[in-house]
Amino acid sequence: MTVSQTNLAWATLLDVSPREHGRRRLHDRLAHALRTAIRDGRLPEGAVVPPSRALAEELGCSRWVVTEAYGQLVAEGYLCARVGSATRVSWSPDTDPPRSRARRAPERTPIRYDLAPGLPDLRAFPRRRWADAVRTVTGSAVHYDLGLPDPAGHAVLRTTVAQYLRRSRGAEAHAESVSVCAGVTDALVRTCRALRAEGFTDLAVEDPGWGRLREAAASARLRVHPVAVDHEGLRVDDLARTPARAVVVGAAHQFPTGTVLSPARRARLVRWAREVDGFVIEDDYDAEFRYDRHPVAVVQGMDPSRVFLLGSVSKTLSPALGLGWLVAPAAMAPVLRAANAVAAAPPVLDQLALATFIDRGWYDAYLRASRRRFRSRRDLLVRTLGAQVPEGRVAGTAAGLHILLHLPDGSDTQAAVHSATTAGLRLADIGDYRAEPSTKRALVLGYGNISDTDIPPAIALLGEALRSAVPRSRLDEGS
Repeated sequence: MTVSQTNLAWATLLDVSPREHGRRRLHDRLAHALRTAIRDGRLPEGAVVPPSRALAEELGCSRWVVTEAYGQLVAEGYLCARVGSATRVSWSPDTDPPRSRARRAPERTPIRYDLAPGLPDLRAFPRRRWADAVRTVTGSAVHYDLGLPDPAGHAVLRTTVAQYLRRSRGAEAHAESVSVCAGVTDALVRTCRALRAEGFTDLAVEDPGWGRLREAAASARLRVHPVAVDHEGLRVDDLARTPARAVVVGAAHQFPTGTVLSPARRARLVRWAREVDGFVIEDDYDAEFRYDRHPVAVVQGMDPSRVFLLGSVSKTLSPALGLGWLVAPAAMAPVLRAANAVAAAPPVLDQLALATFIDRGWYDAYLRASRRRFRSRRDLLVRTLGAQVPEGRVAGTAAGLHILLHLPDGSDTQAAVHSATTAGLRLADIGDYRAEPSTKRALVLGYGNISDTDIPPAIALLGEALRSAVPRSRLDEGS
């Protein structure tokens, strides 16, 4: 059978019947059928094979069968699989045998240093304390805790989160207003669905900002309107000129600019929400980390009836825990539940473990130690940049887990990122977070998940990468 014009390997006939392959296991039969199709030329080099889930459904087998077959063919050189890309045929009858080809293929440079934003210090994860919390709740959970979970989350964690947010973030929160989610993105998707159910059609987001927030809004069929951010945070006057009646804001520490929403803008934002009969969705993603003063309180405390508050432990403990929360205005709580009738809370034992971790004071102690560690690491990063990358200018409040490195006009940040990646250094270009194009050039440097000892060699590689991206005249001026 010929391959479709889109160059997908979907339409190719695969005979995996026992009469064709004898008593082989199913994944071996599938690997043999695919291998034969490639050798016969029915699957040409570069053709995309079906996603494992889709092929499993088509064949009426488990996904494991397909992934095992694909893995075998990748090892043999017939297929090529890359993270974030489709799996493709990497051999044809006109080329060398696949095994010899695979040996000659150049290996991708491993990442030695990670300065990309978005992760806390995973090396410092409190394994012993977390294990203690899990062990405690596993032994003490009553039988009904092990039944069907409450979609809004276990009452114990909802109460604990509400108390924590009241004392540490200045929020107006109660157990009834808290929903336990899998993280901030999950919380935002739930909020967007509720807004859509209430007739909202438009949502404003900060620009630049997390692209995942825009994707979450789009998944709820809301039109997205980017609004610029300046040194005082979201430009509320620009927001007022959009048709949106809801906006997502990082008030305590905006990503990726690192700005803090000024007091005047906070007051203006709340007035705007009242004037348009709308809502503010406050993303409180890394507000616990402020190094020059005490963290600012949440906007939600200024008007709980107009502000949704979203948070998680992804930037404090680990995103692998998949635990977050959503504090909704009282009037929207029923709408939120109705619009997310099939939403599931994280595993109950994990919820109870987090509640124990917070109630016993371990979370606060961990945050205090983390602040000291991150403040010292940020200072080291800024000093090292000043010495080795004098052409750059550091921006952003002394908070969070990243800084912004502004580069001279004309710098090719994409070339710098590519050059650094080739050398084993992961970076992020601020352009990756923009909805609208801009002439401003900057790199977003995360320091949460890199050790102190790795910062000097990482910045040395960064300096080398920038030499090819910064105009020669600018380098001369900075030297």
